[in-house]
Amino acid sequence: MPVFSLTEDPMLFPRPSLAEPGGLLAVGGDLCVTRLVAAYRRGIFPWYDADTPILWWSPDPRPILFPGLVHVSHRLARTIRSGKFTVTLDEDFSGVIRGCAGVSRTVGAGTWIVPEMIAAYEALHAAGYAHSVEAWLDGELVGGAYGVAIGRAFFGESMFHRVTDASKVAFVTLCRHLDKCGFHFIDCQQETGHLAHFGAVPIRRSEFQKRLDVARQFEPESDWRLACPLTEVAER
Repeated sequence: MPVFSLTEDPMLFPRPSLAEPGGLLAVGGDLCVTRLVAAYRRGIFPWYDADTPILWWSPDPRPILFPGLVHVSHRLARTIRSGKFTVTLDEDFSGVIRGCAGVSRTVGAGTWIVPEMIAAYEALHAAGYAHSVEAWLDGELVGGAYGVAIGRAFFGESMFHRVTDASKVAFVTLCRHLDKCGFHFIDCQQETGHLAHFGAVPIRRSEFQKRLDVARQFEPESDWRLACPLTEVAER
């Protein structure tokens, strides 16, 4: 399969089904809000590093997690019940994405969250599409995760921790929040043992696109914290 070169029109993307076997679909373009939203609405996301141009991906298979079915180990459940961490939503998006930028990616060396990506997703956050969940310990940000909400689909981007279990508690809180808000699934983008432990399962790209087509029809909440307040994370 060819790898497509994007034009200046931020709305134009090739069909995800045309991606090469590894999932690479296109190269080039920019990271403006319009283009990023257009990409996510089609199930496409950027992933590259400082030594490459902007690369756009649509993997097959695609791991997703159903928020209401997140698996929580007994040990993690005890940590959550202990109230060790205070968890918030959209309180420090910049702090979370910068924390994630300090984490090496699963494949290859170095981080993929280059300064250009940080600026782009901060703009996406300001536009109401990108969101963060934060874990705090004694007033200090010690873990969190961020991603992009399109309708009732949430595209998980990255997570980090500076204290054991901080990112796990934040992620479980996010899952339960998304479940309460009626989100259909979390796109995990890449298959990892860590996400599989939480219950992520791979599905074919064609099935992912069908689910996304349904989920993206819903109007996004103007403020998902007010529309669906964060509640105590108790074991269910």
